[in-house]
Amino acid sequence: MKVLKLSAQGLPQSWISLEQAVLHYAADEVRWEVGAQIARFRGGYNAVTGVQSVIAIHSIIGTRGVPRINPFELKPGLTNGKLFARDRNVCAYCGGHFHEEALTREHIVPFARNGKDHWMNVVTACRACNHRKGPRTPEQAHMPLLYTPYVPSLWEDFILRNRRILADQMEFLIAHVPKSSRLLA
Repeated sequence: MKVLKLSAQGLPQSWISLEQAVLHYAADEVRWEVGAQIARFRGGYNAVTGVQSVIAIHSIIGTRGVPRINPFELKPGLTNGKLFARDRNVCAYCGGHFHEEALTREHIVPFARNGKDHWMNVVTACRACNHRKGPRTPEQAHMPLLYTPYVPSLWEDFILRNRRILADQMEFLIAHVPKSSRLLA
């Protein structure tokens, strides 16, 4: 289970473990919290009052400090897992829906034609379509794209990088996703 760590201004910073969240709470770096309480950690007893310390962890926390992520300069890392999630495991050529094991990263402009490995030049393809297209462009192979690639926003990137997002975390992130996002379809 991960905690969504935000800047005090509400920009996503990272997915952190419960233990990392405890450290933020203990260091008094949590400025605000949203979402459900997902864990409680009990500490020692106060020698004077006899009260045991308790830290309640919420699913979304806003921490103090200057954000390390500028959303306008974000270039999300490209991985097959995030690519397949962006494209909803749908082949860009035949439209079939496949399990990850049957998918490949397909370069629209192939490396053989000086194509680059970046979000705007890759789509999800099944192995059969990838093989059939080979080192040609979609036009040369007479295989038109069924959808266009795009670079995920900061909010989409946070959704794409975590497979086990809690409902309140997803609700928070989805509220900031561009209306044109394929993740909303």
